[in-house]
Amino acid sequence: MSLRIRQILIFCLGWLAYASTYLLRKPLGVIKADLESGLSMSKTQLGWLDTALLLPYAVMQMLLGHIGDRFGARYTLGISLLCAGFSMITFGTWSSFPVFSLLLFINGAAQSQCWPNCTKILLSWFSDSIRNSVFGMYGTCAFSGGIIGTVSAVYFQSTYGWRFVFIAPSIIAIVLGLLVLLFYKEASEAHISIPGNESSRKSMQGSGEIDKTEMPSIIGMWRMPMVAEVAIAVFCVKVVRYCMYMWLPLYLLRQLNYTKTQAGIFSTVFDVGGVAGSAAIGFFIDRFFPGRSIMGNALSIFFSTIFLILFNLTCTWGIALNCIFMFFTGAFCSGPDVLLGGSIAAEIGELTNKKAAVATVGLINGFGSVGTFIEGPVIGFVATHFGWSGMFYFMILLCFCGAVVTYRAGRIHAIMLAKTPNIVPQV
Repeated sequence: MSLRIRQILIFCLGWLAYASTYLLRKPLGVIKADLESGLSMSKTQLGWLDTALLLPYAVMQMLLGHIGDRFGARYTLGISLLCAGFSMITFGTWSSFPVFSLLLFINGAAQSQCWPNCTKILLSWFSDSIRNSVFGMYGTCAFSGGIIGTVSAVYFQSTYGWRFVFIAPSIIAIVLGLLVLLFYKEASEAHISIPGNESSRKSMQGSGEIDKTEMPSIIGMWRMPMVAEVAIAVFCVKVVRYCMYMWLPLYLLRQLNYTKTQAGIFSTVFDVGGVAGSAAIGFFIDRFFPGRSIMGNALSIFFSTIFLILFNLTCTWGIALNCIFMFFTGAFCSGPDVLLGGSIAAEIGELTNKKAAVATVGLINGFGSVGTFIEGPVIGFVATHFGWSGMFYFMILLCFCGAVVTYRAGRIHAIMLAKTPNIVPQV
């Protein structure tokens, strides 16, 4: 089998594996009305169900990120998918809030290991010069998986009832977990050297040696150059992304007087921009920012800030203009989220400690994911006390802060290259 065919198969299996995690996340939002009316759950309890899923997802990435480096990315990813699938397959048979919370906690904890390990395996199969292009395309799995997860949940809910929405997604995750265990190997594990992939070449050369490099602690990783800056940037970007997901429809309905249909349709423009941006930013950065991809991401986040400002200034000028500015906001905001929390995070870890790739991705993406479960109360407080305009000013400030800290990370990398020219300028 040729290398190109192997790369395509690895890419497709990894894409499907991570997209399947969204099939196990999105149905919760779809069935909340059923849980409220059918099981008399309060809105507070429904909010805690979100926390039961998202809190372990964020925290376990930071605390357990080293598992993939220690026991192997393929085994960690495959077992995580199996645990996530088995935890949710019986969800519809229960009617207890504590049981729901437990199952969602297991699901979130298991999913926490999927993104870092998918990242490590995928990046081992492609040359350093096209990493960002490949990972930008790969990042579309998150947005596409979210769309598919919502559509499938609505279908099963309307056809069979809410108790059946998790069965098919769970089976899909279990099957993909088995496929990952069987076939989703790192290039070095398959004894294949990838031309232009420095980490793959070193892994092949050292495959017969005992690696005595110590696994860094969380504090040790946080002290690595650029880790803190990139983690803060991912946090800022994720808060903006999830604010758009959760609050944009209500803003359009209440502030701009859109109809429910218009608000629902328009709110997907940010998602569509995210898909386009994730696919395009990698090619753009590899073409115009070779060896300086962090600077390219800083520029993208800055453009996202500009388009948020333009949207806020022209929000009353009509739907067409709103769509244009929101599309580009999603494109320039979502692309850096994928790269900074994925390929760039792995490369930053490898620059300092070749055993820290998965752990560094887990720390950076996990720290950023903290924003996914705190944005609700924070944005709610801001909107209540400062109005809808205050919400947008807050997001503009976050985007600007994200651009600044990303630029700082780029400067740190430039200084490292100047002092140590033999460092490969991968990030």
